[in-house]
Amino acid sequence: MTVSGQPKLAVGLFKRVDRPVVVAFGCIVALLLVGSLYSRSFLSPEYLLQQLKVASFLGVIATGTMIVILLGQIDLSVPWVVAVGGMMSTAATGWGPAGEALAIPFGIACGVGLGLVNGFGVAYLRNPSMIITLAVNAVAQGLMVVHTGGFSPQDSSSPAMRTLATGDLVLGLPNALIVWAIVGAGAIFLLNRTTFGRAVYGIGNRERAAYLSGIDTQRIVLIAFAIAGGLSAFGGVLLAGYASKAAQGMGDSYLLPAIASVVLGGASILGGRGSYSGTIAGVILITLLQSILSVVQMPEAGRQIIYGVVIIAMLLLYGRESRAR
Repeated sequence: MTVSGQPKLAVGLFKRVDRPVVVAFGCIVALLLVGSLYSRSFLSPEYLLQQLKVASFLGVIATGTMIVILLGQIDLSVPWVVAVGGMMSTAATGWGPAGEALAIPFGIACGVGLGLVNGFGVAYLRNPSMIITLAVNAVAQGLMVVHTGGFSPQDSSSPAMRTLATGDLVLGLPNALIVWAIVGAGAIFLLNRTTFGRAVYGIGNRERAAYLSGIDTQRIVLIAFAIAGGLSAFGGVLLAGYASKAAQGMGDSYLLPAIASVVLGGASILGGRGSYSGTIAGVILITLLQSILSVVQMPEAGRQIIYGVVIIAMLLLYGRESRAR
């Protein structure tokens, strides 16, 4: 290669680099360095594995959130879909051995059902996703209050749920981390190697153009919301396994972090742009940020303010980029 060709190659590689992802991973390194100033354990393998284990629950939920955001939609039903997954899976364990065997798939199926309601409302009834998902969230909350009579759920998680969320059967790696890796690999394959994934990006960029090109946009949106609901419920199943029982409101603290993780990783909240590697970086970044805020004893209100500011800033940034394009 000629010397004159080297600068062109360097420029080409620079253009291919997903800068938001690089920035997110850079922030992760910075947070670890800042955390190490408080305690040397921030850089220990044990601490890092523990943080990845905690990040796995958010990572599973954020995977579904990302798919919906790539469509240019938003899912505000995450909090109580997570709770439904956890509470219904633990309720199934009270049905005896058969219930314990079906606990995990039953919890996920309940989330898929709620996701289908979301998707049907958005795709076929043409309701704004913000409105229909908020309504489904309220309905799910009401159903769970009726189910428990307003009291804390008394059912415990099944042994399989606890093993999945807290065990470490392979080389000392947390099972939850392996689960997230499997979910992530599936999402990468789905988005990058299938016609469904290409359709999701196409709808996010311009739904009408995708429809005119022959894509069944309604079916794609319906499936995407169903997947998101199933993954949110699966996150609830894992959280119930981690805590050994479910709780009302167990998903309330995951809505803003899930959205923030996706947009921090470079996905446009307006749809059509984003990579799963960015979501991974965003999930780890949010988890480390939560850990540091806990160390400095930041109140929950302050954490929510930080997440909200991040989302607003990214919305303004990507909104300007979209208009420029």
